[in-house]
Amino acid sequence: MTVETLPPIPSYDDGVRVVVPAPSAGPGNWAGAASAVLVDGTFWLTYRVRRPLSEGRGVTVVVARSADGVVFEQVAEVHRDAFGCESFERPVLVPVPGVGWRLYLSCATPGSKHWWVDSLTAATPEGLADGVRQVVLPGDDRVAVKDPVVERTVVAGQEGWRMWLCCHPLTEAGAEDRMTTRLLTSLDGLAWEDHGEVLAGRAGRWDARGARVTTVVAQQPLTVLYDGRPDAESNWHETTGVARWDGIRLVADDEDPVASPFSDGAWRYASAVSLPDGRTRFYVEAARADGAHDLVTVVG
Repeated sequence: MTVETLPPIPSYDDGVRVVVPAPSAGPGNWAGAASAVLVDGTFWLTYRVRRPLSEGRGVTVVVARSADGVVFEQVAEVHRDAFGCESFERPVLVPVPGVGWRLYLSCATPGSKHWWVDSLTAATPEGLADGVRQVVLPGDDRVAVKDPVVERTVVAGQEGWRMWLCCHPLTEAGAEDRMTTRLLTSLDGLAWEDHGEVLAGRAGRWDARGARVTTVVAQQPLTVLYDGRPDAESNWHETTGVARWDGIRLVADDEDPVASPFSDGAWRYASAVSLPDGRTRFYVEAARADGAHDLVTVVG
């Protein structure tokens, strides 16, 4: 087995560049929750645009492309009204061999704490707004599901998909912000088999309230970045750490998490893209001084 060199956890000190600024100044205005892929020399990025609670929360998901990974051109946009949802959170964009492209969407059920994962599939990224819709993971009255991380893998000896899924238990009123990560696999990226919880928060630690896988940074050994928070008051202000697969589940490193040096400290929803030169480009939602969150990029 060849052991991969783990790219450093990205931080604000590594030469951050803003990719998408927050839609306005002040807390609750966020651009981020992004995922990105590099296909045939083109960077493809998807992210949600969010307003404060009083102004509509996550209102749109944008799909964009770039030649350099920094300057992006919008090619598609999906509005929450098309899905009858109250808010969007993290989207995921993946190429689907023999089909085209798929956009996974995290959708909030109006008037509740429930979330589900939906999808759009089209021949091209530009066509995704009018793509074929299919609910992927509906959740239920006990669990909200959102913020998936989706990657190609081998399932039962065949090319397939792996998902790291953020789950929020809904069984205790007022504590729905708690979160864990479950592992799922699929042959087609639409019908999923759940293999159970693989990452949870640790009592008394920075991730006590929850732990959400945000990106895979190495396969050998399997290593992820995840974000978490110590308490309910830190909801939306997650910071980022490392966890590694021990053969059964993900085990968090003991180091302190990486945070933004500004305002609420949020440094969350990291997404890693391997570059041809062996480095990694990260996209992260980062707090800035006025409390808004920008989507930033850094190379490590």
